Amino acid sequence: MRGRLFGAVAVVLLVAVALSGGRSPAAGQAKPTPKKLDFPHVTPPPESSATAFKWMCEELTKRSGGALNVVFHGGTLLTKELEIMDAVKSGNVALGNPAGAACTVFPEMCVFLTPYLVRDYNHAYAMFNGEIGRNLDEIFQKKYKVKVLFFYDYGFRHFWNNRRPITTPADLKGLKLRVQQGRVFADTVNGLGASAVPMPWGEVIPAAQQGVIDGADLPVVNINALKAYEVAKYASMTYHNYGPTVLVMNLDIWRGLTPDQQKLFLEVGREAQAKIREATETVDSFQKAKEILEPKGMKVNQADVASFRKIAEEKIWPQYRQQYAEMWDKIVNTR
Repeated sequence: MRGRLFGAVAVVLLVAVALSGGRSPAAGQAKPTPKKLDFPHVTPPPESSATAFKWMCEELTKRSGGALNVVFHGGTLLTKELEIMDAVKSGNVALGNPAGAACTVFPEMCVFLTPYLVRDYNHAYAMFNGEIGRNLDEIFQKKYKVKVLFFYDYGFRHFWNNRRPITTPADLKGLKLRVQQGRVFADTVNGLGASAVPMPWGEVIPAAQQGVIDGADLPVVNINALKAYEVAKYASMTYHNYGPTVLVMNLDIWRGLTPDQQKLFLEVGREAQAKIREATETVDSFQKAKEILEPKGMKVNQADVASFRKIAEEKIWPQYRQQYAEMWDKIVNTR
């Protein structure tokens, strides 16, 4: 009797093990270790994109159901744009962006920085969320081995300085203004009448404090977030360069995600893009700039944008129209 009972129990146990795939119930319930994906960025919140990226990483981790652990490092893990992009391309980190150095890292993006070529924010996002963006994604995958998650921007740039208001191009004469490390930035500032001083962002505030430069340019949202008002008296609404950039992932790491995880990245990325866009656009007006910056000690003035645009079209556009002939027409014709 006892033998038959033990035999029956053994059969039940064998069936249970077979149904569980040979694993014990406890092992079957164990969760796999989340895939850790690091995302370094040059600045922490409250900088506009950093705020959205931090949110994005938290959402990706949460919505992945424990499969992903996307970690945002604002101004800590790597602190220079080119370092970050080298790390993404090599796969040492998963995600990153060139911040304001997009033109340096991806020369195909320089054309969008041509002063006054991008008409407004609707024009920009019609391009980047449409055919032009898809074409650039294909190019970046083949050429740089990175996958575009989404394009975004730092807004239209405005001059800030410690010498005088900039109302017409003549007011730029004699000013030394920091520019990002890309030829189009120097071409813009030199072409409009000032002297361009290329330098990475980390050196800008000390350089302004020491008088090495008279000022620089930033969108309104980051004149505020990066505290340019502590080293400059004047902000002038010139709208001279549109500031596009892009968030990318190492292509091999992207291909290692499941289709559902790839879909999740694109969906949450588009939500983050909308957050950055809202933060940038809602303050990019003369009235809003005055409201934000004048209580902090800056004097905000509206520039004669038409006079700046005229010089740009005459002195700066021709070389870029020739260099980027095919892309130029697509940009102009995008509605």
